[in-house]
Amino acid sequence: MTSYPDLIQAALPEDAGAAALAGRVWRPDAGGPAVVAVRDDQVIDISARFPTMRDLCEASDPADALRAADGQALGPLAALLANTARETRDRSRPWLLAPIDLQAIKAAGVTFAISMLERVIEERARGDAASAATIRAEVTRLVGDDLGKLKPGSAEAMHLKQVLMSQNAWSQYLEVGIGPDAEIFTKAQPMAAVGTGMDGGIHPNSSWNNPEPEVVLAVASTGRIVAATLGNDINLRDVEGRSALLLGKAKDNNASCAIGPLLRFLDDRFTLDDIRSTTVTLRVDGSDGFVLEGSSSIARISRDPADLVAQMVNAHHRYPDGAVLFLGTMFAPIQDRDAPGQGFTHKTGDIVSIAAPRLGCLVNRMMPTDRCEPWLFGVSALMRNLAARGLLRG
Repeated sequence: MTSYPDLIQAALPEDAGAAALAGRVWRPDAGGPAVVAVRDDQVIDISARFPTMRDLCEASDPADALRAADGQALGPLAALLANTARETRDRSRPWLLAPIDLQAIKAAGVTFAISMLERVIEERARGDAASAATIRAEVTRLVGDDLGKLKPGSAEAMHLKQVLMSQNAWSQYLEVGIGPDAEIFTKAQPMAAVGTGMDGGIHPNSSWNNPEPEVVLAVASTGRIVAATLGNDINLRDVEGRSALLLGKAKDNNASCAIGPLLRFLDDRFTLDDIRSTTVTLRVDGSDGFVLEGSSSIARISRDPADLVAQMVNAHHRYPDGAVLFLGTMFAPIQDRDAPGQGFTHKTGDIVSIAAPRLGCLVNRMMPTDRCEPWLFGVSALMRNLAARGLLRG
């Protein structure tokens, strides 16, 4: 197994030299965060030009604006990454943060057929992992295991809905999986996400949970997709399985939203079509020697990323500071970790690596939520800090 510090260093995309990359860094000398450009492995503080990542995303051409912005050199990215993990951090030196700030953090659920079926299984199992295998066989018999070509909201999808309802096999998860309306929910509050090299949180009351490796889009207030990065929509399967009304409790916990390592802005070298063809890989390395690997291909998504964004931002719902949107995952781990039939769940200390060739690698160590760094620096603290630094402009 590659060491945790070495995994954190593998942050950059394979074509980083051609990429418009931006992130956020905590600057102890400023007592707050800075927006940075990453160029040739060097980190440049451009917060005098763009005080927040929201400001950069709202530029008419963020990639060009990022490339043109001058600023203060903070040193090599490798040094900041090496200083990010909490247990080895020198708090007098800068470290990397999640690459977003004022944006709403939203997520699209049930956007892949295989994860849709797993949600139906969770619902029927009522949070009991031991009964999932039996229910999985039953659900697959009723609805099949290849719904990827079924267009949500189509006449064919509505016919399947009627058939399933007649067999008492309909589910709220199937409704958002093949119905006309996507599930768009709030994953976490602005400023709450953790970045690469930071601990990811699992609520200690959960005994059935998993990582969700996803592409995350950065969206301007106009609804324009401006950038992409990686995310881990850490999920408590037992909590959500007991009741969909517990979605907030299952999804929004301390350090339960990981985003990073950097935002890659769209340009002529990296387009929405490149995002549509992205495959995200995942690896979990446990201190018990357990290894879990998987992948999720955006090409197999049931709803196009642009359609999901249009359901999030439109005339009926605005986000004046923009938003980021998790696109969902087709990865739903069912590999037994301990006893047969118990499936997968996290253990303290698991190292989760989520990667895509053109977006880099997001790495987090899983810890109980009450042992992760508490979230203490919110929007009000950011505004006061930027004002004290003279970075707020009218």
